[in-house]
Amino acid sequence: MNTLAQQIHELNHTLSSQLPKEVLQAFEKSIEELKTSNLEESCLKVGDIMPEFFLPNTFGQILSSREILKKEKIIMAFYRGNWCPYCNLELRSLQEKLSEIKGKNTFLAAVSPQTLHHSKTTVEKNNLGFDVLTDAGNTFAKKLGIVFQLPDFLLPYYRSLGIDLTDFNNNEENTLPVPAVFVIDQEGYIIFRFLDVNYMNRLDIEELIKVL
Repeated sequence: MNTLAQQIHELNHTLSSQLPKEVLQAFEKSIEELKTSNLEESCLKVGDIMPEFFLPNTFGQILSSREILKKEKIIMAFYRGNWCPYCNLELRSLQEKLSEIKGKNTFLAAVSPQTLHHSKTTVEKNNLGFDVLTDAGNTFAKKLGIVFQLPDFLLPYYRSLGIDLTDFNNNEENTLPVPAVFVIDQEGYIIFRFLDVNYMNRLDIEELIKVL
């Protein structure tokens, strides 16, 4: 199996040959603008306490971080939505390592602002065996400082690709979490963080496994 980095490289090549030049340029412009936001420095870091969460999974069950941490560590993987091919690649890569993650006494959950319906689609599309949580309105992600506003100039390009965030997220905020992965120890501290405002860059799964 190709590594996640190799799969992303292949996806970049495919999209660069399929998408119109103006779409690619708009995406690149949005990434460059986000780099100036200083988001990576202002959000929660290793050593910080992770705020408590109460988030629903695809069965409608409300999961509490406090209850989970009584038994095991937590990995929270924030993704943009099931419409994002980079996110889907990352989620599948995490699924491939699920047995290793569970073997290290760790609970894995993916989190997005999508509705419950679209979270269920994420599970089905990627054949996931771990919980996928819905963070309505990015309420929890905002506490972590990882949310950004999609620029207005980008919205028509998203819609041209069939991505209507109003439908996916059931609001008109047009906000998204930066793809990020946090590992929380049983004391509630963040012991690992991956975050990159360039959504095409994703974590090394092997590096993640090593910190568990």
